[in-house]
Amino acid sequence: MNCYSLTVTLLSSATSAILFLYTITKISAMEYLPSTSRYESIKYNRCGNSGLLLPAISLGLWHNFGSVDVFENGQAIIRRAFDRGITHFDLANNYGPLPGSAEENFGKILKKDFGGHLRDELIISTKAGYLMWPGPYGEWGSRKYLIASLDQSLKRMKLDYVDIFYSHRPDPNTPFEETMGALESILRQGKALYVGLSNYTAEQTETAIKILQELGVRCLIHQPKYSMFERWVEQGLLDVLEKYGVGCVPFSPLAQGLLTDRYLQGIPQDSRAGKPHGFLKSEEITKEKLDKIKKLNEIAAKRKQSLAQLALSWLLKDKRITSVLVGASSVQQLENNIDALNRTEYTKAELDLIETVLESKH
Repeated sequence: MNCYSLTVTLLSSATSAILFLYTITKISAMEYLPSTSRYESIKYNRCGNSGLLLPAISLGLWHNFGSVDVFENGQAIIRRAFDRGITHFDLANNYGPLPGSAEENFGKILKKDFGGHLRDELIISTKAGYLMWPGPYGEWGSRKYLIASLDQSLKRMKLDYVDIFYSHRPDPNTPFEETMGALESILRQGKALYVGLSNYTAEQTETAIKILQELGVRCLIHQPKYSMFERWVEQGLLDVLEKYGVGCVPFSPLAQGLLTDRYLQGIPQDSRAGKPHGFLKSEEITKEKLDKIKKLNEIAAKRKQSLAQLALSWLLKDKRITSVLVGASSVQQLENNIDALNRTEYTKAELDLIETVLESKH
């Protein structure tokens, strides 16, 4: 490429970026009026044995909604999600980066776009368990940390309560009785309507559920990491959840973006693996995984689905899965994920072929 061509290419890229920022800024300034048909197309599933219904696709704000991201882009994604019937928005105290900034930005969007009774149409969840502030009270599962963290989350989002509050991870040094007791107190204080667990093993989950039951509290939901590439939940956790009537909403269903078409030709600079603050590292994208991704993509194409749609609908085939949490870096990406609901049925031959690919060593 000569200097002239390079200059033209750079100018074209810069112009596209400016137009993108101008467009989403202009959209952000407009008054948001939710679609009147937002509940007509998406499917809602009962969360375990509770009375709560959740959309089959929920939006997670783990990435793309922090202080390092374009606020107007996140706002456009949340608006479109609600217009498509997504009512469940999932956060945690440390989501960003910077930690806490996803909750702050979400709070700004709530104030601007979801005033009045629209709050009553939303299921907002947050969590505490990972490092949030320095010192001995800034992480894990103590009563001190969980209650203080939720108080901070409510202030950041400018809310009186969240719908679901999770213990984000089990604490090996705090008795489960203390952690579950904190969840019970949060519930009684009206700071959360439901409580749940995340990243607990099957055995830990059963122990926690029983303690909560003794306190007169139902564990509503469990949020585990689950995808075609991470299937530990099939070794007992899903059975425990079914036994006690607890819902399941997997996070990272697309394996941090690996189960999309973004990595079929390498690692894009704007992908999670290409960002210095991303959780997906380039060394995790092995040749073996890339081979599997390409074969899965061929199966998806035969089903007239994208690879992401295949991965999401594959999880939803199990009726124990209440909803799957998707992230999105653009409205287009969100639309593609939601359209996974257009085809969630599988033939035995398709499932067998997928298993063959996933179990292959080459």
